[in-house]
Amino acid sequence: MTYLSHKASFPSRENTTPSKHGTKQGYDLAISGASGKIHDAKTELEKIGVTVYAFQADAATYDGVEGFWQFTKDIGRNVDIAVLNVGIGLGGAFVDNKLEDDFRVIAINISGTVHLAKRVVQHMVPNKAGRIMIVSSLSATTPTPYETVYGPSKAFGFMFAESLREELRDTGVSVTALLPGATNTRFHKNAGMATSKIDHGPKNDLHIVAQQGVDALMQSEDMVVGGDAATKQQAIDNRTTPETVKAARHAILCKLNGVA
Repeated sequence: MTYLSHKASFPSRENTTPSKHGTKQGYDLAISGASGKIHDAKTELEKIGVTVYAFQADAATYDGVEGFWQFTKDIGRNVDIAVLNVGIGLGGAFVDNKLEDDFRVIAINISGTVHLAKRVVQHMVPNKAGRIMIVSSLSATTPTPYETVYGPSKAFGFMFAESLREELRDTGVSVTALLPGATNTRFHKNAGMATSKIDHGPKNDLHIVAQQGVDALMQSEDMVVGGDAATKQQAIDNRTTPETVKAARHAILCKLNGVA
């Protein structure tokens, strides 16, 4: 799901989902997702007094991304914050997965991110203000066998965020990358990985990860690893661990039918 936020005057309340954490800062939301669940999210957010504009669109397509941006422009207000959580996962062996499914991961995680970032940046820079968060993954720091297209797509997102941040250094627009570790959502199940060890292993609390992301965004930090102390230590260790060692470790966690 992608969030574009506009400064609002409504009072904030206690929040319990990732998108709700942004409303603590006094923002309303334009949100987009591929399924009808985006309208359920709108309903839940409106219960806490947030003004929400929901748009159902497929981020794998040019028209889907462009349609959401035009929808946001038509609201008629500046976008102050953009959270580009544009991504899907895909588990399984590369040799077995359908080529069109691999292409869809690339289309959403890379092309969709770049497309929306382009529109957001070209909107924010003339205003000399704005905050952008690009949601990457801890997978960006390691080879990811059995997620062989997903992991590199998130590595792209991480380096894209860091590169864009430097380009925009003196513009008043900040860019922050969020690298969550395994989180207690349906991500792995939705990626077809319900029989993997990683889906049955320890997970970080999504609300903690979301708050860490919001805090880093509002402090204009370049990146933050989302998760507990062990997750953050893994990101540090990944800087010096040989790629072959990391790859073997990830394969054990993510190979399908790996749960005894």
